[in-house]
Amino acid sequence: MRALVVEDQAPVRNAIAKRLRASGHAVDEAADGATAESFIQSYTYDVWVLDRLLPDGDALLRLKGWRDRGVTTPALFLTAFDRVADRLSGFEVGADDYLVKPFDMEELLARLAAIARRGSVIRPSIIRIADLEVDVGRREVRRAGIALPLRNKEFVALQLLAERAGKVVSRDELIAGCWGEENQPASNAEEVIIASLRRKLGGPPLLRTVRGAGYILEAPDDKASS
Repeated sequence: MRALVVEDQAPVRNAIAKRLRASGHAVDEAADGATAESFIQSYTYDVWVLDRLLPDGDALLRLKGWRDRGVTTPALFLTAFDRVADRLSGFEVGADDYLVKPFDMEELLARLAAIARRGSVIRPSIIRIADLEVDVGRREVRRAGIALPLRNKEFVALQLLAERAGKVVSRDELIAGCWGEENQPASNAEEVIIASLRRKLGGPPLLRTVRGAGYILEAPDDKASS
């Protein structure tokens, strides 16, 4: 699953993210509500882990705003507030679960897996850009109906670019998506992946570099008008 961990205490946030990644999950981290908002506008998640008190306000208000906008991603509040009234206030604004600090990491993982399974996040199984098809479920890529053999990191990078088709994906975002925040690859690793993707995708070109910003995947007509 893909998780967003919103926690201002770096040791707690890092420990959760590290444990989730060790279990094979993709994780983004935010230390405040504004950063979480930016992530949520850019990506689709299977589950959120939300600390109650963030530097820029109570996460209850953030969650209420997301629910009012129709975002249904399952959310688990992780907080030191242990009163029944606190838990009820979380459920009233749309929380799916509530875990009080200090907590057991294995219990947290089990709860996240449970609410993610019953969540209502729907992702397209096939992403299409022009004649390119990225089959997320089967982890297959086709261009004009022809299967393209991609390495694991190449597929992960292409999926990230396809999910944000028409928008720039920064070098840091690409590296975090492919290697995670704690594993730093060789300095030109993402350039090697991008070059390989360009070669395998063929023409007309769909993938281009935005100098000083990152990379963008878009249909040829979109490129011509941008």
